[in-house]
Amino acid sequence: MDKTVPPGRVKGTLTPPCSKSYAQRALAAALLSEEPTVLRNLEFCDDTRSALHCIRTLGARVEQVDATSLSIRGGLNPHGRTLEVGESGLATRLFTPIASLCRTPIRIVGRGTLLVRPMTMMLEPLRQLGVTVHDNDGFLPVEVCGPMHGGEVEVDGSVSSQFITGLLLALPRAASDTTLHVRNAVSTPYLDMTLDTAARFGVEISQRDYEEFYIPGNQRFAATYFSIEGDWSAAAMLLVAGATAGEITVRNVSMLSKQADTAICTALVRAGAAVINDEESVTVAHRPLHGFEFDATNCPDLFPALAALAAAAEGVSTIRGTSRLEYKECNRAEAICEEYGRLGIEVDLSEEDVMRIRGGAIHAARTQSHGDHRMAMSLAVAALRADGEVTIEGAESVAKSYPTFFEDLARVRES
Repeated sequence: MDKTVPPGRVKGTLTPPCSKSYAQRALAAALLSEEPTVLRNLEFCDDTRSALHCIRTLGARVEQVDATSLSIRGGLNPHGRTLEVGESGLATRLFTPIASLCRTPIRIVGRGTLLVRPMTMMLEPLRQLGVTVHDNDGFLPVEVCGPMHGGEVEVDGSVSSQFITGLLLALPRAASDTTLHVRNAVSTPYLDMTLDTAARFGVEISQRDYEEFYIPGNQRFAATYFSIEGDWSAAAMLLVAGATAGEITVRNVSMLSKQADTAICTALVRAGAAVINDEESVTVAHRPLHGFEFDATNCPDLFPALAALAAAAEGVSTIRGTSRLEYKECNRAEAICEEYGRLGIEVDLSEEDVMRIRGGAIHAARTQSHGDHRMAMSLAVAALRADGEVTIEGAESVAKSYPTFFEDLARVRES
């Protein structure tokens, strides 16, 4: 689907979808609880639907309470031998360890760009924990057969924290205690979200500097009511729209959140935007913007939003952490360079792990999303400052995380 976005100003209030990162973690924890769990404020983007399919396949009984609430009674009792994770990297690395608790072989399959994203970080640690693993040279599909036991195991955390999240939620149900040694942990705020989710279900995990986690085995996940907070990754796009083209208030978000992408507010302030934090909302208004420096190593999902911010700022912005972008829905560093180049914005990737963007006039162009939801949203936000219409090919990719993004952007456009 092509989507054409005209330039213009925005002003208004929006509520982004719920955090799909929290939603998937909560769905996984609900599966592992044999007591009823109620999840509220859910919105069913593609990734959340993939996680919901996984928990049903693995034995959860799910009832719809209302449009945004589910009642879930967990219990690992697989109804099938195949987990379809769609294009969700988190669902893959989250539910593979959970499936490894089961005594039956379970095959994890995906589609699209997920098929070229590496899964090697999962294979050897699972084998060391007693799991029989058959893989496709480090890529999906992967077949696992447990039960996974505890023990002492080392995990490489340099590519992603998602597999560590899967282990942290699965291993409390293992028969023995586990000491998890993590090398080069990245995206540590996402591990904080995992620990927070586990704690809400009554599970105890201790950790030291994100390098060592102690996970007692034979734990029970307690019944809980869990209201999913707003998604800061989605909010970041809306707040950048406010900073570059008017004023936006985003509801159901808090700076006290453990989500990594609250860091967008730091970048906005450094760029010169006006930022007002309230208890459950954030307002950002346009001011003259200038180049900024920002390290996105621990919040790589912010890169597309930061690119739109930097393109609208005067001077050069320096963003660190591009090494985290290779294995996303696309190689986001290369995609930003290519697509913002079409908009007339210079993006320099010559220095290792660094992106430099020279802000300036944004031109009308035909662009591509590269099948990446965050690229589609980024280009739409950049279009607000363009000298003409920007057309985005593959705009339907926003359904992965924010299905109503274009409708919401249109709602706050000033006539």
